[in-house]
Amino acid sequence: MTELYASEEAQQILQIAIAKETEAGELSRSQLLDIASELGISGETLQAAEQEWLIRKDELKEQAIFNQYRRQRFQHHLIRYFVVNGFLFLIDLLLGGGVQFSLFIMLIWGLVIALHAWQTFWPSHFRYDEEFQKWRRNRQIRRSFSNFVNRLLGT
Repeated sequence: MTELYASEEAQQILQIAIAKETEAGELSRSQLLDIASELGISGETLQAAEQEWLIRKDELKEQAIFNQYRRQRFQHHLIRYFVVNGFLFLIDLLLGGGVQFSLFIMLIWGLVIALHAWQTFWPSHFRYDEEFQKWRRNRQIRRSFSNFVNRLLGT
């Protein structure tokens, strides 16, 4: 009886076998080409897969930068919340009226902070992808503009 494997299962098995076969855990390009040819994978297919892998790797790097940007934006929002509301709380206490208007502002702004936290740390995939693509386009535009200005200035 022949055992059948789904392509994902076969890929996982091959990854483990290749990792065990190479002592250093790294493969040279020629070793990669040899393994591909032994598996019946053409050089063109391997090259296309390598290009796709490089694109994915770059996108994952950009997503990590984007995630850091989102967290920093949230942290700045949180810091502004505490500074402004602390100041309003002190003013409220100094005026002797208790904590009436500052408490109202703290609660409303606190809800906004909670929503911001939710969107930052638990975003929906659709919204995350939309924000990531927008951030990516803006980043590329800034880079292009910066390069253009540098060329104009001759630096």
